[in-house]
Amino acid sequence: MSNLNWKPFVYGGLASVTAEFGTFPIDLTKTRLQVQGQIIDSRYKEIKYRGMFHALLRICKEEGLRALYSGISPALLRQASYGTIKIGTYQSLKRLIVSRPEDETLLVNVLCGILAGVVSSSIANPTDVLK
Repeated sequence: MSNLNWKPFVYGGLASVTAEFGTFPIDLTKTRLQVQGQIIDSRYKEIKYRGMFHALLRICKEEGLRALYSGISPALLRQASYGTIKIGTYQSLKRLIVSRPEDETLLVNVLCGILAGVVSSSIANPTDVLK
C-alpha cells in the first residue's frame, strides 16, 4: 500500500467538480419539472414549464442566469467527495490487482467498479442527501 498514487483521487475530484458545473443547470430544471403540479405544496401547484428548454429559458428570464446555479454548493460538495473517492479507489484497486494495464480484464474492471461504487456511495451518502 506504500505505492498508493494520489493522482487519481485529485484528478477524479477535479473532473467531478468540473462536470457538475456543466450539468447542474440541467439537473435544476429536471427537478423543477418533477415537482411542478404537486397539489401538496401550493408553490408548485401550477404547471409552469412545458419542457426542458422552456424551463431553462423561463428560469433565466424570470429569476436571472444566476438562478440556474442556485444550490450548487451542496452539489459540489457531493461531487468533490463522491467523485474523488470513486475514481481514486477504482484506479487504486485496479493497480493492486493488476500491475500492467495490458493485463486488465473485463472482470477486473467490473469488480473494481462495483467495489469503488460501494465504498464511495457508503462514505459520500450524506452529501447526496444534502444535494
